[in-house]
Amino acid sequence: MNLRPSEILRLTVAALGFALLAAAADNEQTALSAKDLAAGLSALQDGASYVRLRLEVKQPADTTKIALQLQIKERRTKTGTDLVYQVLWPKERKGEAVLLHQAGGGTPTGWLFIPPDKPRPLNASQMNEALFGSNLSYQDVIENFFGWENQAIVGTDVINRVSCVILESRPGKGEPSSYARVRSWIDPRKLVPLRVEKYLPSGQLARRIDTTRVATDDKGRSIPADLTVRDPRQDSVTVLEGSRIRHDVAFTDREFTPEGLTEIAAPTSAQ
Repeated sequence: MNLRPSEILRLTVAALGFALLAAAADNEQTALSAKDLAAGLSALQDGASYVRLRLEVKQPADTTKIALQLQIKERRTKTGTDLVYQVLWPKERKGEAVLLHQAGGGTPTGWLFIPPDKPRPLNASQMNEALFGSNLSYQDVIENFFGWENQAIVGTDVINRVSCVILESRPGKGEPSSYARVRSWIDPRKLVPLRVEKYLPSGQLARRIDTTRVATDDKGRSIPADLTVRDPRQDSVTVLEGSRIRHDVAFTDREFTPEGLTEIAAPTSAQ
């Protein structure tokens, strides 16, 4: 049986996860294993993808405040990330869009487009603002904490009857973030984070993201399909429900420009 490089990486990282659950390692080995696990999870995000999803903000938890249908265009490489979120529905908000860019692990920047106005720039100080009024910030959707320099295995836990490895990620020097650390509960068999908690420098929990449904993507990999996002400082909850994802799609450079934000179109290979 011939395996593609991505499949070999996936099997290797999965085996590493099982080993971490099966036996305790010394400090040096644990640090190395954590870096390998984080690198594997980071690599799974690389490439181009197109996503359709439903975003709902409920406030209080049983009352829908915002309901949007979105399309997401994404290009991630080791040197940078380009990301576009566009509102498809409802009609009165159709065309609202956000463009985000991050070079390596540097400070992200972007553009916001609300018709009929022209796109306006977003600077670094605005990265903590809410994405379309949700419990997610701009920084949350573009930041890849699995790519941070400091990674450590800090324990194991059970989430929804699944034994998980707890991976703690901390930004290193030259990796700006409003978060001091992020903890991820990883299912080592499927290589899926079932819970993510993000903490401020004060130690306060800022975001809790739970995976409520795991699906199989077009490459046969397990991925988080539905998510709930909570901010303990607010009484609202954001629910994300994925309906479609495609990888290896073809994007034009224009789609990741302020001018491209004003145009709504799915890539040909994703329609």
